[in-house]
Amino acid sequence: MAKNLEFVLLLDCYGELLTERQREIAELYYNEDFSLSEIAQMQNITRQAVSDSLRHSEQVLSQTEQKLGMAERIRRMRNCLEQILDSCRAENISGITELAENCLRLL
Repeated sequence: MAKNLEFVLLLDCYGELLTERQREIAELYYNEDFSLSEIAQMQNITRQAVSDSLRHSEQVLSQTEQKLGMAERIRRMRNCLEQILDSCRAENISGITELAENCLRLL
């Protein structure tokens, strides 16, 4: 199972919509970088059960993103703020640069 790091942002946005167990497995896999086998051992379940849980979680997160689009808006805002920050640095506009940096930290 290849990791799609797109789901890190989706997990941050919509992780609370998953069951506690699904969220824990997804966080171990995506945020803590544990393998399927390691998670299976920690959770005392099969590797296939971990894979199934991740697949279902990804489906829930993807469907929610299709309906709400919050992660895409965050990506766009981050891109705009990075462009503002680059422009401010190029023009040496310190006040706006600091504001843009603070905004990026919030995302």
